[in-house]
Amino acid sequence: MLVATNNFLFPNGTFIAEIIAFLIVVGVLAKWVLPVLNKAMVNRQEEIRSSLEAAERARAQVAEREGEQREIVAQARDEAHRIIAHASEIAEHLRAEGEANGRQAYEQMVSRAESEISLARQRAIDDLTDQVADLVMDAAERVIGEELDRRRHQALIDEAIAAIRAEA
Repeated sequence: MLVATNNFLFPNGTFIAEIIAFLIVVGVLAKWVLPVLNKAMVNRQEEIRSSLEAAERARAQVAEREGEQREIVAQARDEAHRIIAHASEIAEHLRAEGEANGRQAYEQMVSRAESEISLARQRAIDDLTDQVADLVMDAAERVIGEELDRRRHQALIDEAIAAIRAEA
């Protein structure tokens, strides 16, 4: 009969050697590898924490800048409205001034035209009077058949014309 030498309740020498090797590997890992890994993880946590804090500060700055930008845009809009209102006032003033200048120029032109018409009428009357005087003298010469004294009769004709003008 064979006796079983391999019983899991009674470990043999290889099992003990494996446990010792496992404990040595765990000890080496705990002594030299684990502190390096822990240090790397702590550094990484610090980097992540500082990155999150920087992101939060950046977010706060962005929110602050957005508020400033909104304020600047509102100021720019207000300034644009003021500029437009001022330009409208100036345009209205210029329109009114142009209208007044136009009326004044119109009145001056009408006044000048009236005086020119009056002057032209007076010239036409004078020319007509001279022509009538010449015609009357020519007609009188033909009727009488002899030449009249032009200067004396011209004075009489001028007196008659002045009397007619005075009546008109």
